[in-house]
Amino acid sequence: MQIHPSDNVEVRADGQKYALAVIAKGENVIKYGFPIGHATKDIAVGEKVSPQNLASNLSGEGDWTYTPLSTIPMGINEGTFLGYKRRNGDVGIRNELWVIPTVGCINDTAKKLAEICGGKALVHPYGCSQLGGDLHTTQKILCGFIRHPNAGGVLVLGLGCENNGIELMKKELGEYDAERVRFLNIQDCGDEIAEGCAILGELKAIMANDKRENISLSKLRIAVKCGGSDGYSGITANPLVGRAMEIHASHGGTVLMTEIPEMFGAEQLLLSHSKNREVFDEAAEMIRAFRRYYIDHGEGIADNPSPGNIEGGITTLEEKSLGCVQKSGKVMLFGALGYGELPPCDGGLYIVNGPGNDMVAVTNLAASGAHMILFTTGRGTPLSSVVPTVKISTNTPLADKKPHWNDFDGGVLLDGADMNALSESLYTLCREIADGGETKAEKNGYCDIAIFKNGVTL
Repeated sequence: MQIHPSDNVEVRADGQKYALAVIAKGENVIKYGFPIGHATKDIAVGEKVSPQNLASNLSGEGDWTYTPLSTIPMGINEGTFLGYKRRNGDVGIRNELWVIPTVGCINDTAKKLAEICGGKALVHPYGCSQLGGDLHTTQKILCGFIRHPNAGGVLVLGLGCENNGIELMKKELGEYDAERVRFLNIQDCGDEIAEGCAILGELKAIMANDKRENISLSKLRIAVKCGGSDGYSGITANPLVGRAMEIHASHGGTVLMTEIPEMFGAEQLLLSHSKNREVFDEAAEMIRAFRRYYIDHGEGIADNPSPGNIEGGITTLEEKSLGCVQKSGKVMLFGALGYGELPPCDGGLYIVNGPGNDMVAVTNLAASGAHMILFTTGRGTPLSSVVPTVKISTNTPLADKKPHWNDFDGGVLLDGADMNALSESLYTLCREIADGGETKAEKNGYCDIAIFKNGVTL
């Protein structure tokens, strides 16, 4: 691995960290050029650094300074992909039929309709017995899917007695394409399967006329996510994705990144790519709010790395975060987006509110308009969002073991592959996926959503 000049640890072939110098008790352990915690006992040269001798430094709401770092030039290259133009000016990379239930108790009806008519059912357990912020979050996420340009037709399926009724959903949704988005309350009809299939048949007839055409890459929104990380995540796959996103930004494209708790400890590095002081303050407040969320629930803000992360070589949240934020490279940060909120303009990086949980994170990214998600993993996962989800392994043994899960092997960087050439190859894959190429998860038929919940259930 490449070691920053100030690092006092290195990652070896087993993915674990080992001391390059004597690290005294209380002294910071440095990786990626930043502290990842402090030594809880003296650590000898060559000794493994692990939860037995390393602890996090994280506490409080955080305080960072606006110190701009250089970012890569944006929109200097041209290029196109083959996508579907929508009436509102947005574009899609898929032309799918989606059935979206307003409430979880009609999930099976939605799934049956999707199975009969060849669509996707975006099922979830919420929409009833929810109050205040939780109900609003559900509405915003579902409205983000209703508006999503990867859907050529959408049937919003309501029950009729739920908190999240269709009329409330319409108020949250605002303007929509009434030709492409239809609504059905199934308590109001006799045979809901027959009526649902009739509506879906009409939508399919409209979608049959849709054709792919050349569209500027500046219209493409790519999201980045990591899950099931290991000691190589911040060395191979994450910086590889970051370099590919720099290429994307050079075409004027948009990058979306969430996992707000996995920015804890790496905030200064990420926020220093802010477009201006206003963006810095906006993004910093979103991160502080998530720190307060942990504190208000009596949880330590450093409590994040999962058992799999730790086994894979990650010890503290700072270590995970400093690897995590590398997925955005040096793309300029343009703003922070709430649940279901779309970027206000094309180009640049936007952070999207939400936790690090894989299912919730990919849901939030898709609801904010991501056309596809680049998902790096060192442990492996079959999880996929409703939008194409490209799996990038951090190590070659995982790519070899799970070829039916993984789309791209970032582990070849450990064998000396050139970062620039590999990032170009990864971005070429992104363009192929945008043109209609299938991911492994799409071939497997995988699709999941999970909506963030924080309040009382009646």
